[in-house]
Amino acid sequence: MKHDAPPDSRPDAVTTPAVPRPALTLLDSTCLIVGIIIGAGIYQMAPAIAQGAGSAGGVLGIWLLGGLLSLCGALSYAELATAYPKEGGDYVYLNRAYGPWAGFLFGWAQLAIVRPGDIAVMAFAFATYARAAWDPFAGTSFPYGQQVFAVGATALLTWINVLGVREGKWTQNLLTGGEGIGTAVHRGHGVYRPTGQRGAAAAPGAPPFSLALIFVLFTYGGWNEMAYVAAEVKDPRRNIVRALCLGMAAVTTLYLLVNTAFLWVLGYGGLTASHAVAAETVAKVFPAVGGTVIAALVCISALGAVNGLVFTGARISYAMGADHRLFRLLGRWHPRRGTPAAALVVQGGIAIVLILALGSFVDAVLYTAAVVYTFYLASTLAVIVLRRKEPEVERPYRVPGYPFTPLLFAAVCLFLIQSAVRYKPEVAAVACLLLLAGVPLWRKDRSRATAA
Repeated sequence: MKHDAPPDSRPDAVTTPAVPRPALTLLDSTCLIVGIIIGAGIYQMAPAIAQGAGSAGGVLGIWLLGGLLSLCGALSYAELATAYPKEGGDYVYLNRAYGPWAGFLFGWAQLAIVRPGDIAVMAFAFATYARAAWDPFAGTSFPYGQQVFAVGATALLTWINVLGVREGKWTQNLLTGGEGIGTAVHRGHGVYRPTGQRGAAAAPGAPPFSLALIFVLFTYGGWNEMAYVAAEVKDPRRNIVRALCLGMAAVTTLYLLVNTAFLWVLGYGGLTASHAVAAETVAKVFPAVGGTVIAALVCISALGAVNGLVFTGARISYAMGADHRLFRLLGRWHPRRGTPAAALVVQGGIAIVLILALGSFVDAVLYTAAVVYTFYLASTLAVIVLRRKEPEVERPYRVPGYPFTPLLFAAVCLFLIQSAVRYKPEVAAVACLLLLAGVPLWRKDRSRATAA
């Protein structure tokens, strides 16, 4: 069609479908991972994690443990991503390991539950701190200020990513750079103004270590995002593994530095009792501007996460649309902009609906938890399944410690699923019902394919 033609005049430019092209360097890929992981989770959950850790040393230990466990998952995904460097990540691996039904359910879950929910989580985090810096609704009776900020961030970043890969990746690089600079400044403030009481005890009623570990692993979530854009990574055999390892090392280091600053300034007792730990830490150093500084820092972190989730999530829907007639609209790569524009728009629309319906950060987290770790479990075990099912496939990278490394992370996933169901069984039930709604959709899609 004329209006979809690329700007050159070659005959094959009109008839050849637009496809993803390698455009992401090692720097772009690493920034994407770091930007997605370092959202606002650490600022929201650090006090509860500290309570469950039991001591100052335990705080640093549990954050280090979370990084190492997440690295086990990242290394497993690195083998899959380099063996199958295609757009779609888990969708591709589940298809090959278990059959098209598994990939379809994953794509459905990502479209309806997981990715819009994750975007909503970080958009709410942005809204909370954006309003702390500037709230035009303060003093009014308007009750939806949180949703206005969250919807605005989601809509803006979706639009930027629709414009083109270049716009999306440079937005990510700038936001990730802002996160790193802000975290370094935050750490430096703590070094020069130690004022906390190191020996203070934790607050009574502290959560158990197991729940604290769940919170830690939530804050590390996002390391698997590189798999979703594997087809757009330059030199994927080398850069996917490098980006995963560099990204995880950078995030773990930053998390340890931030928690060291919390402990140095507030002390262990101050950290466990804090209600706004980052703001209180910076306010100790700069009482006049501390709240504004930390609000800006968290806003940048949250926006970096939202942009990364928008960028990578649409690639899952694109892969699903390319394979399934029922979602064909999502499988179109815009020939002029070089983006999955339709998938981005649909994803953004669902995220906005969730923001309006759920109304809070916590509810958005609970909306996704059990489903997320169910598919993490299936994809991690796919490393073992595919080695046996497709031994002839070249694997430029093989996960070290096989099969214990993927089995360890699979056990962690089972633990998190069980914990999420026990904590909020009604929310888990709703998510499971929505996931199961994908079964009749799969049958309908398969019947259409057979009829064609």
